[in-house]
Amino acid sequence: MDTLRQIRLIWKPIVFLLCLVPAALVLTDGLEITGRLGTNPIEEIQDRFGNWALRFILITLTVTPLRKLTAWNWLIRFRRMFGLFTFFYVLMHFLAWLFLDQGLLLSAIAEDLTERPFIMIGFAAFLLLTAMAVTSTNNMRRRLGRRWQQLHYSAYAVGLLGVWHYWWQVKKDVTEPLVYAVILALLLAIRLWWRLRRRR
Repeated sequence: MDTLRQIRLIWKPIVFLLCLVPAALVLTDGLEITGRLGTNPIEEIQDRFGNWALRFILITLTVTPLRKLTAWNWLIRFRRMFGLFTFFYVLMHFLAWLFLDQGLLLSAIAEDLTERPFIMIGFAAFLLLTAMAVTSTNNMRRRLGRRWQQLHYSAYAVGLLGVWHYWWQVKKDVTEPLVYAVILALLLAIRLWWRLRRRR
């Protein structure tokens, strides 16, 4: 079996199932099968989905640098999947806030948006991810041409907005968002360095 066929038939399904594990654990912990969601389950659900969304955007942004550094060109076959899982976990994070936290009450939503500006930052990231998810197909890539590439460079903006959203949310202990910020800064620095080398 050739490498591409092996990736499509074996490794992609395995990676897909692994990417679903965090979401499955939220469900099974909620049912108290594998654990518990703690004293504030709604906040725990939002935090878990939000954290995994950040992790997946960083994983997605790591694919290209890792491919170039290792010459493992097969890694590119997983980038779209990781990007779509980023959108999936951001969507779950947003829906948990909208339905579980706010109960779809417009007054509560408006109050949260005005009093907690980090939510607007997160919503901006969600909109960008939605645009990228909708245009992630090969057909949309052909139709948009160069505009597709420009739009999907927004993945870095999503990363910045996501870290910013998390940083403002935690307020005191910024250890975890700082780790995400350092990783993102490193990925951006590598991208910038390569671009400067190409110009020279």
